[in-house]
Amino acid sequence: MAQPKPDPAAPKSPWSAYEWPEGKTSAVLLSVDVDADSPLLWSLGDEAPSRLAHLEIRNFGPRTGLYRLIELFARHDRKASFYVPGYVAEQNPEILPAIVEAGHEIGLHGYFHEIVSEVSDAEFTGALEASLELFDRQTGIRPTGFRSPAWELTPHMLSEIKRLGLLYDSSLSGFDHPYEIAGVPEIPVQWAVDDAIFFKFEGGGRDRFPMQSGRMVLADWIAEWRALHRFGGLFTLTVHDWISGRAQRIALLDDLLSEIATESTAWVATGHEIATHFVASANRDRFAVEASIPAAIGPRRFGKSA
Repeated sequence: MAQPKPDPAAPKSPWSAYEWPEGKTSAVLLSVDVDADSPLLWSLGDEAPSRLAHLEIRNFGPRTGLYRLIELFARHDRKASFYVPGYVAEQNPEILPAIVEAGHEIGLHGYFHEIVSEVSDAEFTGALEASLELFDRQTGIRPTGFRSPAWELTPHMLSEIKRLGLLYDSSLSGFDHPYEIAGVPEIPVQWAVDDAIFFKFEGGGRDRFPMQSGRMVLADWIAEWRALHRFGGLFTLTVHDWISGRAQRIALLDDLLSEIATESTAWVATGHEIATHFVASANRDRFAVEASIPAAIGPRRFGKSA
């Protein structure tokens, strides 16, 4: 179907068009958050699990789902970025080497998938340093990317990512292409193309929304990717080993990757590759913002300070 022509009279964004590598007009990041049971255990705090169902549904990820995703990417000759909590790597020491051996990127994702609002600045720094040490010990590789659990950040977290020499973060959504925030290259994410909001169903009374139709989600994801390709943006797909490693989800992703392959100017790259291009290009100077948090509006009334 022919695309509608842009209206020359329509208002234009003050930001420049993003520049991808020569011959490419958009990009795709295939990313996997290898959470396994870490979010469940974090949510329980000092309380140990007393039942098996929630643990087992999540343990499907490191046992089976992860390897199905690796096999899927191999069939399509695509490389992905896998963001792994330190605890998951610690409990499953075969995971990081398997991801690296398959040629994919490994990135940081907290230590216990700790929620930002529930840890101090010092605890975040400790988790980040411990994760770096663990990844290096298990693989001999120092990761270059970080993705925050639940996609939340603070200015302190950004400063620590920068201090420890990481290349990029992938937790925020201020543009739909890479940008820079507080001096840290940002590879943006988007909830609409995260499998958890559609398929995260554990049972036992923990769920708030019903599972969605895979066909409906596939149609929405293809529509999102095609529109972003037209806009020259970045399609960041985020899936989870225990969710999208299931058979129907693998079939869905198979169809999605086949659709993406029809556009030769869509650059499918890892987070590291996308960030490396960003820092070496003119994009870095054009898309820089501050990590500013406004004051509370409570004392102010209708444009006047209290």
